[in-house]
Amino acid sequence: MRDLGREILSQSLAQVLPTAPDATPLLRVTGLSFRVNEDLSIGVPELNVSGSGLTMILGPNGAGKSLLIRMLHGLVSPDQGTTLFNGQKVDAKRCNGQAMVFQKPVLLRRSVTANLRFALRGQGLTKPERAAKISHLVELAGLTGKERRPARSLSGGEEQCLALACALARSPRLLFLDEPTSSLDPTATHRIETILRQVSLMGVKVVMVSHDMGQAARLADDIIFVNRGKICEECETDEFFDGPRSAEAQAFLSGRLLL
Repeated sequence: MRDLGREILSQSLAQVLPTAPDATPLLRVTGLSFRVNEDLSIGVPELNVSGSGLTMILGPNGAGKSLLIRMLHGLVSPDQGTTLFNGQKVDAKRCNGQAMVFQKPVLLRRSVTANLRFALRGQGLTKPERAAKISHLVELAGLTGKERRPARSLSGGEEQCLALACALARSPRLLFLDEPTSSLDPTATHRIETILRQVSLMGVKVVMVSHDMGQAARLADDIIFVNRGKICEECETDEFFDGPRSAEAQAFLSGRLLL
């Protein structure tokens, strides 16, 4: 049953892989702007996100990281600009092939299994296929034996693992995460990171906001560094930590205040 669930999940992910050549960005942003107040506005003239690996968005508190990731996912409409996902315009009504996990888990007042079953709606699975996929997702989330537990009776780490499993149940090609481990203990953090490594290897593009420099060094293939709503640096992870080019990233890594 578990092997069947793993196979179904892998096949589902394979079905949403982009047909465009590898050189074509999975996510393409042009002229994106959004004003929050006098202190913060998002301005991204251009951003291209590749279709593989894990991209980490870093920056100081109040830099606009969470707002940026919500705009990329289509939850916040920009004042100007366009975001294309696999060649299609992204907005709140059209974000098929994407999923997002928030800092605070968003779950139904139902059991673990019922939450996963709800996430699997509309996928055209047979009853045995649905049961197998749920079984694998439960195992992936480390919730075996807790299938009938109310989701909101789980620990914080277990809730976040379930929220991630629900996101993966939708077979996303692109997975956004907004500080998913910020309030978790090391065991739960390790579980989340292990899942993200696995799904990244299965072809899911992961874009994640984090304040944890150790986590970024462990997980990320590349870094997007944001300050005051602007992207100051885009580079591979080793390059970012060994010798960032921008003055803002240099100041951030050295612990100096960014003005």
